[in-house]
Amino acid sequence: MKKLNLRGVAVAGVAAAALLLTSCGFGGASSTSSSEPGASGTVTTLTMLAPTYSDGTKALWTKVIKDFEAANPDVKVNLETQSWENVEGVLKTKIQGNKAPDIYNGGAFAEFAAEGLLAPTSDVASEATIADFQESFAENEKVDGTQYGLPLIASARALFYNKSLMEEAGVASVPTTWDELYSAAKAVSEKTKADGYGMPLGNEEAQGESLIWFAGNGGNFGDGSNIAVDTPANVEAAEFMKKMIDDGVTQKDAGATQRTPMLNTFIQGKLGFAYALPQTVGQIKKENPKLKYGIAPVPTKTGTPATLGVADRLMSFKNDGSKTAAVKKFMDYFFSADVYTNWVSTEGFLPTTKSGSEKLASDETLKPFLDMLPNAVFYPTTNAAWNATDGAFKSLMGQIATGKSAADVLKEIQAKADAAK
Repeated sequence: MKKLNLRGVAVAGVAAAALLLTSCGFGGASSTSSSEPGASGTVTTLTMLAPTYSDGTKALWTKVIKDFEAANPDVKVNLETQSWENVEGVLKTKIQGNKAPDIYNGGAFAEFAAEGLLAPTSDVASEATIADFQESFAENEKVDGTQYGLPLIASARALFYNKSLMEEAGVASVPTTWDELYSAAKAVSEKTKADGYGMPLGNEEAQGESLIWFAGNGGNFGDGSNIAVDTPANVEAAEFMKKMIDDGVTQKDAGATQRTPMLNTFIQGKLGFAYALPQTVGQIKKENPKLKYGIAPVPTKTGTPATLGVADRLMSFKNDGSKTAAVKKFMDYFFSADVYTNWVSTEGFLPTTKSGSEKLASDETLKPFLDMLPNAVFYPTTNAAWNATDGAFKSLMGQIATGKSAADVLKEIQAKADAAK
């Protein structure tokens, strides 16, 4: 999921999609010939690693790759998909074994750029493809003035609420503040058989849940030059999160709960409130179309609008540099308007390209999320210490559910971030 300092992005062209692929024996496969793509009898084999955003991602990417290969018989793409919990660890193992993927779909990238591992975008995408991205997104794919990422998804989180459970619990209005969310979730927990609020602080996305709450108090994780986790605003937000857990208005074992199964619980009608993504709408339509639910802005301390924005990207590890032409063919193909918007709309994300935004502008399902993007706070992925910070949140933030004070947990995460500078 999928992460940049994109405050004030232009809503009209915002958004997003992300990558996933099939498991095809990935492992740094080389081309069948040292010649460049296009030479007679030469086939260049690309490896690609991507996370799963939905149950349908693998099949969706299988079709994209099949169509690409049919149009480009001199290029073969071996694809591997991993869960969000595993994908970063798999990537690190591959890099350590000198088998970095030729194409990678992920979040943080500044560390890789600083180590000289990534190919500049200008090497792996045409000028026309690069120019089609919304300027605010393209600018935030740069490290020291060089663009390394091709923006794939930019999505906002919103509050999903179960209307039936609210009615059963006697909750008359949708929460707009922390205190109102606490009271509403407490009523659902006490007066129904469901849990009130879903707080996933397991290693799938503890950092995402945390930033939603921090942003709701005017906080963030810092910027491209400074990671700032241990701040008064963030500590206050984390203390309220802990209060929700300690007072029993969340699900049990919040510190180990993963986002995906938690959202499945909401979709099944067994959870009052949860923060979710645009594609959750499609999942509900498919898995429980009778669910009576609504979507609203994220409750904040004072009611002032704020939310988490997520931006993931495609990037290319340059390895020996022999496959840039083949990578460019794939990038240009994928980001063409018809291919890209079909992928985006099927997954329920928002497009990052100008052409894609024009094609999907009338989609009413995406509108609530597009409306929230101007008030979104993003992960500081252009900071080289973000990878370590992200990992620290995933492994440590859940401790607030096991008795450790919020202040101590944030101090511990900040120390990990500082050590990575």
